[in-house]
Amino acid sequence: MIRAVLFDVDDTLVDTRGAFRHALTTVAAHYLTNVPSPEELTHTWRTDAGGHYRAHTRGEIGYREQRMRRANELHAIYGGPTMDDDAYDAWNDDFERAFQEGWRAHDDAKACLDELDARGIAYGALSNAAVAYQELKLAACGLERVPMLVGVDTLGYGKPAPEVFALACEKLGHAPQHTAYVGDELDIDAVAAAQAGLTGIWLDRIGDHAVGHPGHVIKVTSLTELRHATTK
Repeated sequence: MIRAVLFDVDDTLVDTRGAFRHALTTVAAHYLTNVPSPEELTHTWRTDAGGHYRAHTRGEIGYREQRMRRANELHAIYGGPTMDDDAYDAWNDDFERAFQEGWRAHDDAKACLDELDARGIAYGALSNAAVAYQELKLAACGLERVPMLVGVDTLGYGKPAPEVFALACEKLGHAPQHTAYVGDELDIDAVAAAQAGLTGIWLDRIGDHAVGHPGHVIKVTSLTELRHATTK
């Protein structure tokens, strides 16, 4: 029986993909000579071929360093200047301003929380971003009722390490076997949660039928399906 739900934040509760699209097209207009479509630009950024963000979530590099590396790699691909520290700070001011302007809750997020409240199911957030930053994001999206329980700065590293899931369950007050974790990344969200003893739920909003998923992971395409997924 599921008695509690842990949520990822980005692209689960919040449309972070849309916010990135807005931020990237904003800086691209000023910095890039070969500007691709917003979709390609966003895909390149989120793919992060150099693996810098995941290195950050493993505690190997800092947040600023990972974003600066990604920005310079984006410039290398699309004809932007190589940025030193000062140039990057100016770039990041523009990027972050536009990024925060683009923060929006997914259309199904508030209704999902309303239903969990009605069912008396506890919930909270576990994210691979910093706690204070995600609290700001959730509040900006009208989701401040979701407590940020564990971020990448809580232990100095994040998902898929099993101990971050265990700590989030402890803070939520429910054992892993009675807790579901919902996230948009199959490997570090649903599969990692299942390996940590939770019910792993993969939120595949884009309906990627080409990607299979293990039998011990539940797949949903919307948060409206969460009730069914947590009462099986």
